Amino acid sequence: MGFDDEKNKQGGDKNEKENEEQYKSEGEPLSRQVSESSFYTTDQDDDEDEATKIELGPQCTLKEHLEKDKDDESLRRWKEQLLGSVDVNNVAEILEPEVKITSLSILSPGRDDIVLPIPEDGNLKGLWFTLKEGSHYRLKFSFQVNNNIVSGLKYTNTVWKTALKVDSAKEMLGTFSPQTEPYTHEMPEEITPSGMFARGTYSAKSKFLDDDNKCYLEINYTFDIRKDWA
Repeated sequence: MGFDDEKNKQGGDKNEKENEEQYKSEGEPLSRQVSESSFYTTDQDDDEDEATKIELGPQCTLKEHLEKDKDDESLRRWKEQLLGSVDVNNVAEILEPEVKITSLSILSPGRDDIVLPIPEDGNLKGLWFTLKEGSHYRLKFSFQVNNNIVSGLKYTNTVWKTALKVDSAKEMLGTFSPQTEPYTHEMPEEITPSGMFARGTYSAKSKFLDDDNKCYLEINYTFDIRKDWA
């Protein structure tokens, strides 16, 4: 959900430089290549991203991750820090990570949080939410990671009005190990557009994907921008 394209692009460039420096200093994480799509913010439709997938190395179980490069002290410490309190001996040796989005909400100063229902099939009937024009807001979500490490998890969102794409945003969330407690992430604050031409109904598509372009949740929805909150 976002309308401030310039802010997103500037933030994306900064994140790209920081992530590139981090990977140069720490080495290739967990012996897998990092997809270029994890750090590259594009204004193209998400479907085009799927058409340009980059092949990654073979996946490994958590035990195999720890066994690899075990003689590299700095890399070993980094892996242990990433895994945290995970008991590797009690984790099933499953290659595919499981990511479940457990909650989605919209935060706006001076208002109660708008808690959004998450559809099982990803398709919503009717309006999902309403935003006031010119209002400050941010998206907050929680997600659970199970089975294995998820690499390069990202959030993408594309918005259309009357079949015209008006916004496209991508947020790199990072790499996460499985744990009992859910992770929580807040998107940067944004401002809804205002004025007669900004008000109306919009359609949008949100996705949560990883470096393998595996999609853990896709939501197709509609929302309104009005003079006041619903």
